[in-house]
Amino acid sequence: MHQTEHILQAKNYIMEKINLKPEIGLILGSGLGVLAEEIEHAVTIPYDEIPYFAKSSAIGHANELVIGELMGKKVVTMKGRFHYYEGFTLDEVTFPVRVMKALGVDSLIITNACGAVNTSFQPGDLMLISDHINLVGTNPLIGPNNDELGIRFPDLSQLYTPELRNLAKKVAADLNLPIQEGVYAWWSGPTYETPAEIRMIRTLGADAVGMSTVPEAIVARHSHMQVLGISCLTNMASGILNQPLSHDEVIDVAGKVKVKFISLIKEILKEMN
Repeated sequence: MHQTEHILQAKNYIMEKINLKPEIGLILGSGLGVLAEEIEHAVTIPYDEIPYFAKSSAIGHANELVIGELMGKKVVTMKGRFHYYEGFTLDEVTFPVRVMKALGVDSLIITNACGAVNTSFQPGDLMLISDHINLVGTNPLIGPNNDELGIRFPDLSQLYTPELRNLAKKVAADLNLPIQEGVYAWWSGPTYETPAEIRMIRTLGADAVGMSTVPEAIVARHSHMQVLGISCLTNMASGILNQPLSHDEVIDVAGKVKVKFISLIKEILKEMN
């Protein structure tokens, strides 16, 4: 199957550049790539050098794979991700997760910057993803199933690993860092949602809405990975405060909370088995 060959070619290219086997994968969302700068003995590989990798055009995404050690753990980090709204197929969006699995990764931490739908949340909050709602009407596993990569009908009832969420809550408490927990709704973008759409999303039971994360999480689960999702809530979603939304605000708020965000991720890594 060509998908397997592509994964193998990308894996082999990366393996030639590194001398460790990554255990944990990290996907860093808008404005959060600064964490990659703390990786020790880092090897940085631009996406456009890796066979079959796409290249994001989203602002705040650096298009680099950074591999090395962080808090004593061997990590492979996506500094920037691919989005469905950029015109990539979901195969392209999730291809790096397949490659991470091939490299030996068995746990994936996915981060994002997104909008708060729950009116008791506020910009600057961090939210553990307990579950998600796929509002995009497609799925990264549509098409022929490659049984070498995972089963045809994966169970998503515990997609966001409860043990990792509990660990994150314990770490947040130890750091005296308030943290929310809730349901993330995936919206295709690139437009922000209308006020009516946000009312619908709240009615459906989501606490936050964003344009990423869900495809990668589904493929990680298909690949038998443990998954932890953490959102940085950068703004109140459309219609809540009756003010315009902008990507500048997303980057700005993500920048302001990056210190507490980085400390949380680092302590979680330290405590992971």
